[in-house]
Formats: sequence, C-alpha cells, structure tokens
Amino acid sequence: MDMRVLRETAKKQMIGKCRVCPVCNGRVCAGEVPGMGGTGTGEAFTENVRALASYKLNMRTIHDALQPDTRVEMFGQQLKTPIMGAPITGAAINAGDALNELDMVSALVEGSQLAGSIGWIGDPANPSMYEDGLESIRRAGQGIAIIKPRVDIKEMIELFKLAEKAGAIALGTDLDGAGLITMALKGQPVGPKTKEQLIELVQSTALPFIVKGIMTVDEAIKCVEVGATAIVVSNHGGRVLDHTPGVADVLPEIARAVKGKVTILADGGIRSGADILKLLALGADGVLIGRPLIMGAYGGGTEGVKTIIDKYTSELKAAMILTGCKSIQEIGPEILWHK
Repeated sequence: MDMRVLRETAKKQMIGKCRVCPVCNGRVCAGEVPGMGGTGTGEAFTENVRALASYKLNMRTIHDALQPDTRVEMFGQQLKTPIMGAPITGAAINAGDALNELDMVSALVEGSQLAGSIGWIGDPANPSMYEDGLESIRRAGQGIAIIKPRVDIKEMIELFKLAEKAGAIALGTDLDGAGLITMALKGQPVGPKTKEQLIELVQSTALPFIVKGIMTVDEAIKCVEVGATAIVVSNHGGRVLDHTPGVADVLPEIARAVKGKVTILADGGIRSGADILKLLALGADGVLIGRPLIMGAYGGGTEGVKTIIDKYTSELKAAMILTGCKSIQEIGPEILWHK
C-alpha cells in the first residue's frame, strides 16, 4: 500500500483528532487527552521520541551480514518480526469516529498477524469495547489481552478467563493505567498493585503473564520475583504522567538488571526501523507500536497496519545490514555510538 496515500487518507479520517504530522513527536498535540497527545505539557510523549533520537548508530560495512534474520520467538510463537501491535482502545474517542472500535481493533490485530506478528488488545471502561477486542482475537485465531489494573482482582481474573476462551496466547495488565480517572467514572476504579496481588494474577492463568508500564529497575526486579513472563518498559505513550523520562533512557539500566530473567519489551516513540534497532541494542527483546499503527488503521484498515509493520521491518533489516547484525539475537550495545 502506498504510504503517501495511506497518510493522506488517515489525515482526512482523523480530522479534529490527529494532524498526522510529518514527524509524530507530540509537540502540536501536547495536552490533547482524550485525543492523540501526551498528558499535561506533553513532555512525557516528546521525551520518548527525543530519547530515541539521542542515540546514534555505528555504521559497519566490512562483514557478511547480507541477509539479516528478523525472526524472533515470542510467547511460544515464531514471528517474522520483533514488532507487535500495542494494546489500543477507545478509537472513536481518541482518533475519530471514522472507525468504530471493532473495525479499529480488528485492523490492528489482523494487520499484525498478516505481517507475521501478534496484535495486542486493551481493556477500556466500556465492556462492549472489550468484547470487540475479544472478537478480533477470535477472527485472527490468536492475540494478547492486556487488562486494566482494576481494584477488584476477581474482576480482572474474570476478564482473563474471557480472553483465554477467545484464543489469547498471553495475558497481562497495564499498570501504567493505574491512575486513569475515566475508569473510575465508569464504575471500574483502577489502582497500583502489591507484589502479593501480582502473584495472585500471575497464578490465575497458565498463559504467559505480562506486566506493562515498568519504568524503574526496582519494579522490573519485582516482576521477575512474582513470576511474570515479560515486562513492557512503557510510560503509556506519555498519556498518564507528565514529566517522565523517555523509554530509551530507562531501558538500558532495566535490561542490565533483568535481561535473561524475563522477556523485555519496549513501547514509546518508535517511528522507524532504526528506532527499533536502537531499542533492541539497548536491551529490548521486542517492541510494541502504538500511534503509527493507529494511523495505519485509519489510513488503510488491516492492510494499512500491515503496511506500517512491513515498512518498519524492512527499515530494521536495512539498518541491521549497515551495522553488521545477522540476526535479532546478535544486536547488542556495540552498534551504538558514544561520544
């Protein structure tokens, strides 16, 4: 699918919600929540983009990395790319009513699958929207479900069971949503979780368990201790707490503490295959893409989402050639340039 047409279509479809800027860095849409922006000053969103841009790559061309392998194994699945679709909900509220929730989440999950990856679904305050996400998993035959950290643990476990029946291959909770007021307004208050509560959640399912919203070493270690399979280093796209550091800035220290003990995923500010290469070099095992895939869904539905993932995977492969990386597993910090 032609990227120019995809962007132009998305801009028309998302009018009043997203400007589809040439550089999606959160500056123009700062404070637009609901919407596509970052909360408050928008600095947490812009920091994600800035942090990634601050890292540079060492170009190396004397090697035999001619056909890099972008495949990874994730949650028992063999994927063609380390890029997965992030859990996104609230299409009409945040991105415009040109797509309803089912159309949006189905495009994300099925488009990710067509690109050889896995799509994730989120859990909004409206129960019908969660059902839309589950339906997208049924259609695709697989997916990953991430549940908001409700105060009522039993309610979370019931939502896990629905995802298991729908065909989810992994489950988890996005602790970075622990302060969302909209959930409380809808009668479903959320909040932080203790280690004991996380253990209860992990033990409630036989599926791999993911904790999303980890931004410090101490909490990454706690996730290992409670038996989580994976963590997502994420500040919720800068949409929940102003003035947090960028994901790329906190990732290296987290990776040094828990690499090999838990799968490390990163989410925030990714706008190219080179950005993905940087996050992998900083210690991530895979990445999640949010806003660019929303643009893909509004610009071209399922095919639009696939187009974005394919584009980033192609760019990642090209960057691997020019940094001497034969496979995802070979990517390390030595490809990053330091002053």
